Amino acid sequence: MSSSTGAGPGLPGTGGPTKPQPRMIPVGGGKGGVGKTFVVANLGTALARMGYRVVTVDGDLEGANLHTCLGVSQPSASLADYVAHREEDLGKLALETATPNLRLIAATGGNLATPQPGHARRVQLLRELRKLPADFVLIDLGAGTHPAVMDYFMVGDDGVIVVSPEPTSVENAYSFLRAAFYRRLRLSMVSYDVRRVVTLAMDESNERGIRTPLDLLREVQALDKTEGKRFVEAMRAFRPRVLINGVRTAQDVQLGFSVRSICRKYFGFDAEYLGYVNFDDGVRRSVRSRRPLLELAPRCDASIYLARVANKLAATAPAASQGAATR
Repeated sequence: MSSSTGAGPGLPGTGGPTKPQPRMIPVGGGKGGVGKTFVVANLGTALARMGYRVVTVDGDLEGANLHTCLGVSQPSASLADYVAHREEDLGKLALETATPNLRLIAATGGNLATPQPGHARRVQLLRELRKLPADFVLIDLGAGTHPAVMDYFMVGDDGVIVVSPEPTSVENAYSFLRAAFYRRLRLSMVSYDVRRVVTLAMDESNERGIRTPLDLLREVQALDKTEGKRFVEAMRAFRPRVLINGVRTAQDVQLGFSVRSICRKYFGFDAEYLGYVNFDDGVRRSVRSRRPLLELAPRCDASIYLARVANKLAATAPAASQGAATR
């Protein structure tokens, strides 16, 4: 059943840190329409049905619709209240959904002039999300490579990128990964000269001919060997997870392996193939009925594959979170 107002007691106050911290899983994709919101709504539902405390966060303040997928038609509070400093306690913005253990921080009612929080406010927001009394915090990111999107993606424990088996989606996915990686590198470097080279490399038509992270690595190593080692460490630490959504053929399934191979060969970092979700006509019905697919049709192929992905995420969670499902 859908919730008409999203009203609820919300989460307890978040004035002090809660241990253990929740596992943060940002879900991006670079391109709109690949199914990020659908994936977040259903992974959140699957984890909640397993007994985990889950908070889903709509990070798309310019195109919020996670609340619709979760059946909360008129959210009584939203992330926009935090951005505008109307509410400092994120716990009070977490609304109950029809699924036990699953709460939502919506993103409706944003300021159209300045919808995204500034850098300092983003840092504060991410710090407060870590304090929420939850086992998992899933963040539905907006499309594109806005600095806010990149920041949310980089600080997560398991950044997931959703790709549909279409050339435009694949192309945008590579651009998204490249932008996220370069932003991570720029923040990791200490030397001003090296950071300047990283910034230069973010222009794909740069005059020094730096086209790939491996090209950039050679430039950094020539400038500063210590920074070159830090660069390599950043490459090893960057391990995004790839989820193919809307699979129809065996070739579509193989796309995840192809993305992983290209990331290793041309970008120099490892991407994990998290899994895939079959194309299913029930997806459209679930959106129209404002219910997660796992609630509407739990035995359909897409629901089964989403549940498998959720199980995979839960299996790699810290021991403290894994124990939550037995409470």
